[in-house]
Amino acid sequence: MASTRITVTLPSEQVEELRNITDNVSGYVAAAVDRQIRHDLLAEDLRRYEAEHGSFTDEELASARAELFGSASDSNVA
Repeated sequence: MASTRITVTLPSEQVEELRNITDNVSGYVAAAVDRQIRHDLLAEDLRRYEAEHGSFTDEELASARAELFGSASDSNVA
């Protein structure tokens, strides 16, 4: 993937923590930006779906949570 150099201003405390966490600050920031972009795109897809089909039902939300995080009964499996 092609890269473009940019300048970003961050609070000094964040830069210090970044340098403590990783030697590859650019890679770390790129991964964080990628996660945020995917989050924003998913949120927009969900808003569009609800605008067309109405709000998600409690059952749909419970099913989605179970799919993403496992159901309560999954935690009892050894």
